[in-house]
Amino acid sequence: MADMDDDNEVWLIDDEEVEQESQGAARPAPPWCVLIVDDEPDVHAATRLAIRDIHYKGRALELISAYSAAEAATVLRQRTDIALILLDVVMESDDAGLRLVEQIRSEFNNQLVRIVLRTGQPGQAPERRVVLDYDINDYKTKSDLTAQKLFTTVIASLRAYESLRALERSRQGLACILEGAADLYQLRSLKEFASGVLRQVSALLDVGAEGIVCAERSSRQGVPQVLAATGIYMPLFGGAPLEDFPQLLEALSHAEEAGAHPFAEPREAVYLRAQNGREFVLCLTPAWPLEQLERDLLGIFCQRMSAAYDNLNLNKQLLSAQEATVVALAALAEFRDSDTGGHVLRVQQLCDAIVQELQQEAGYREQLSPRFVEMIGMASILHDVGKVGTPDSILHKPARFTSEERQVMELHAGIGARILQEASSRVEGMSYLSLGAEIARHHHEHFDGRGYPDGLAGEAIPLSARIVAVVDVFDALLSKRPYKEPWPLAEVIDYLHERAGSQFDPGIVAALLRLVAHGRMPYPLEGNR
Repeated sequence: MADMDDDNEVWLIDDEEVEQESQGAARPAPPWCVLIVDDEPDVHAATRLAIRDIHYKGRALELISAYSAAEAATVLRQRTDIALILLDVVMESDDAGLRLVEQIRSEFNNQLVRIVLRTGQPGQAPERRVVLDYDINDYKTKSDLTAQKLFTTVIASLRAYESLRALERSRQGLACILEGAADLYQLRSLKEFASGVLRQVSALLDVGAEGIVCAERSSRQGVPQVLAATGIYMPLFGGAPLEDFPQLLEALSHAEEAGAHPFAEPREAVYLRAQNGREFVLCLTPAWPLEQLERDLLGIFCQRMSAAYDNLNLNKQLLSAQEATVVALAALAEFRDSDTGGHVLRVQQLCDAIVQELQQEAGYREQLSPRFVEMIGMASILHDVGKVGTPDSILHKPARFTSEERQVMELHAGIGARILQEASSRVEGMSYLSLGAEIARHHHEHFDGRGYPDGLAGEAIPLSARIVAVVDVFDALLSKRPYKEPWPLAEVIDYLHERAGSQFDPGIVAALLRLVAHGRMPYPLEGNR
């Protein structure tokens, strides 16, 4: 994947029905769904004849018939897009229609559908009581509903339904925008961001997609590089050329030429530019044209998406700055101890591998937060940064230390911790520096409490330090140092076995030895180092 800091263009494309799109066919708007509920077939026939040719805002009617309240309830459980119900009061019981109204509003919690009660026996349910006691929109006798009055009733009901639906969609859409933007702020990679955007747009507009592509351009003339794909576009993620999907290339070119791309059928598109110069085109082909409210919500969401991307990029820059600081500090320590230059890199790799292994074990799972897992490897390279305060005569001594020299050498744990604690105090929360500080201070503690500098024991020793303690000794024994030759791997394994439970956390030793036994080490063990 391209680096987040490259000034490239990113294109997010959501496409559906490629064949339909290639033909340029206009997609009809969905019909208004009207449910006719009556136990008399003749009423169904007459109602259909009277309203079948009605169009409202360019949308026809879809007429659905139910011959009892129970049958209507089944339809309403399956269909959430019913706009209007023409409902008979007396069917399988004298109050079947009224009971269905209560079920719709209370059990189904459907407050949007418009309900017009019709009755052939007006004395059975007095009009005033029904209108007051039940959440309905009109109450008519069947003899009063002439074709013209039925037309007026249907149009008025659809207009009311449309207004209520717009309010509800606006409420849901704004809630989705707030929730979606919050989710996007938590993402930490371009791939996660692209996938998150497409998920949130799908939820916001309730529009399915036949396939989705996320591509990135390195230049205006270059062919976009596919970063992610779904549905019919999955072959692109497997290496298929974009030329196999000319509609996608056409969409990219059109958006590039148009800049601030307008909404236009059969494709809906939104263009936005992040503060760091990255350009996005969100392009989708919904099952039917988006309403103005949906376009407005999509525009608001894309503004939030741009801000979230800027936050993602800023977070990446801050992490990169922290990593650069960590590498610089580690390089400073290595400069004075050049024989162990590769040691810290192997410690970083092996700490990451052990953490992945420990995530499978219940005893450690709760301690391995996502932040800890992300940072432990990089933070581990700071474990010996305190050696900058150790005199060269001791640091490079080829023979064993005297007791006085060992006391001086052991000071490096406290020196490193103080350096890193001072730096980490300027960064809120867990950072490479704060995690590195606890590693630097405690990676020479022993599991039985006989280590230094604080004599901590067991789980009182931070998990980060317990991991580095094992890894540091494992790699040091396998490596050539001024005062020793490398040990054979079998002897190193025996050493760890013998000291598991005394010097080292036995669970971490077991995890490391599993990596060795199963050939899952992050670097080769062969040869002297």
